Amino acid sequence: MKIVADTNVLLRDALHDDPGQARLAAQALRSANLIAIPVAVLCEFVWVLRQGYGKPPAEVSAAIRALLNSDTVVTNSPVVEAGLETLDAGGDFADGVIAHEGAWLGAEEFVSFDKQAVKLLKSQGKRARLLS
Repeated sequence: MKIVADTNVLLRDALHDDPGQARLAAQALRSANLIAIPVAVLCEFVWVLRQGYGKPPAEVSAAIRALLNSDTVVTNSPVVEAGLETLDAGGDFADGVIAHEGAWLGAEEFVSFDKQAVKLLKSQGKRARLLS
């Protein structure tokens, strides 16, 4: 079966914080021969793990990489890698995703009110400008 995994399914499988749902999530993921994971799901996944559960960036990054290493998982890998690069550098996964997708869509510069995001993206060699 080919499935798209919602954020809550990935979270239950990763966290095991609800034993019944964790078991069901694991069964659904194991029985699928293709698991589509939209980038939006990974943005939510990172946000919940970081903000809701206080997980450190390295642990969140490792969880995503474990998903990506599965033979059954498909996602937009270049976009996810851009998000991971930003997360691994101490920034927000979603900012890396947004900057990458924006460039892919033809944007020349990332603009934001977020000082940390702009500074980090600039340090990665991307064009970014702080609006102030």
